[in-house]
Amino acid sequence: MNRQDLADLSAFVAVARERSFTRAAAQLGVTPSALSHCMRSLEERLGVRLLNRTTRSVTPTEAGERMLRTVAFHLDEIATHVTALNDLRDRPAGNIRITADEFSLQTVLWPRLRGVLAEHPDIHVEIETDYRLVDLVAEKFDAGVRLGDIIDKDMIAVPIGPPVRMLVVATPAYFERYGRPQTPQDLAEHNCINLRLPTLGGLYAWEFERNRREQRVRVSGQLIFNSIFHIRDATLEGFGLSYMMEDLVRDALADGRLEAVLEDWSPPFAGYHLYYPSRRQPTPAFAAIVEALRWRPGREARSG
Repeated sequence: MNRQDLADLSAFVAVARERSFTRAAAQLGVTPSALSHCMRSLEERLGVRLLNRTTRSVTPTEAGERMLRTVAFHLDEIATHVTALNDLRDRPAGNIRITADEFSLQTVLWPRLRGVLAEHPDIHVEIETDYRLVDLVAEKFDAGVRLGDIIDKDMIAVPIGPPVRMLVVATPAYFERYGRPQTPQDLAEHNCINLRLPTLGGLYAWEFERNRREQRVRVSGQLIFNSIFHIRDATLEGFGLSYMMEDLVRDALADGRLEAVLEDWSPPFAGYHLYYPSRRQPTPAFAAIVEALRWRPGREARSG
């Protein structure tokens, strides 16, 4: 069956149901004469008369009644499925895969996702925690969460958290025993806890800036972890200096378990962003997640 046959059958159903070319034409948005020509063409192709025409009425023939019973059912079923698809298009639903590091998942991503998932039960989310700079397209992720200063320029980046700051911290007992570094270069004399990066397996270089002067310092010490939470725990136990996200040690700084140094070398920088390919066509489900995560001034992320 070609496209014209399907259109003509739909027109036949309208005429047979309305018993009028005029009413059916108005319903279909065509002229009565065009509709009449369409029906004659259909009858010629089928080789059977479908409609009895008089000056005052239009009624299906026996063949037309049979055609109406079978074709109308299937056309109505198709219309029902199309409506269901339209409803699905307008209702957030589907699977979303996101890559994020541990800290953003705990402080930004999960606290906001809880609400949107409760509101939209047809949205399904898979989250993979990773510190790598993931190729979203190659690894089939819909989006990633990373700090704003490390996102590729060809990505759309939506801020989902406020500016952040890194701090060099240690216990008061450590500083009492080993002294306080006054410059980033002084860190070479201290026991520093390193972070092993998954990308190429290198160690994270501590980054500082003051008066627009940037410095990257390679530090050394007894301990290396690939998790910031283990680094924080070792720092709290007095094993050395660490370079931590301020929010991760905020409580420990407030109650005096940790103290910060080199704060004038640690200005705020762009916080967490949700990033995704610029060519991605957002689905209602993805749009709902972006809107739920979007950060606005005055809206602080809540710890979960």
